[in-house]
Amino acid sequence: MNDTQILAPARHRPTWQTTLRSLIATWRWRTRFRWELEQRSRDSPRLIDDIGLTKRQVEAEIAKPFWWR
Repeated sequence: MNDTQILAPARHRPTWQTTLRSLIATWRWRTRFRWELEQRSRDSPRLIDDIGLTKRQVEAEIAKPFWWR
């Protein structure tokens, strides 16, 4: 047998550019999600009932700015 160690790949610390890209992608996803939720609630409110949300919950979600969870 061989005495060499198998080294795990080094973990890289995310750079500020990577962090910024990830943050922007999250913001874009939230914006799109809230836009689609608004469209669906307007076009077919029964779908919103089917997923278990109230109209008040949908309105609260839509009203949030993109940087809020």
